[in-house]
Amino acid sequence: MGGRAARRVVAVAAVPAVAAAGLGLYWFQPWKLWVDEEVREELPTAAAAAPAPRQPSSAAESSGAPSSPAAGPRTVADGELVTHEYRTTGTVRVLRLADGSHTLRFEGLDTSNGPDLHVWLTDAPVIEGKEGWHVFDDGKYVSLGKLKGNKGDQNYPLPADVDPADFSSVTIWCDRFDVSFGAAELTV
Repeated sequence: MGGRAARRVVAVAAVPAVAAAGLGLYWFQPWKLWVDEEVREELPTAAAAAPAPRQPSSAAESSGAPSSPAAGPRTVADGELVTHEYRTTGTVRVLRLADGSHTLRFEGLDTSNGPDLHVWLTDAPVIEGKEGWHVFDDGKYVSLGKLKGNKGDQNYPLPADVDPADFSSVTIWCDRFDVSFGAAELTV
């Protein structure tokens, strides 16, 4: 084989190899293993509505004494994150806000970054170790959106039609590879 034919064979072989490498980089996104995204959201509060004017109903109210402050967020369920595919730590709380809405909150979250990570409420049991990596898409679940960051404190509002009592766990789910990075059993 001449020099020109050999270069042509190398060029023809290189095109699929470069395409495969590019696809692999896109699919696995290995750089995310070294890049942390930290989120520091404040504890959520209900949207403040303008108070309706009302008449004082007691002597204390008519004297100008302050009324009780608006109720803050109340924890209705919580849990500790356990490690699945990647080391994951932190706490999870489901909060009921003063307006009756619910928010899921991660506090002190620390996990690996990865491609296509989502936060799911599920009815699956939390099983520690490798046996628990793939159980969360077997039953009922609702996605609360993409994971905002792999570290820190963050809030995920629950849709109005979602009753948190219907779910027993939360997972950080990698949609790309159908695996849990970490999960927590929610206890009341």
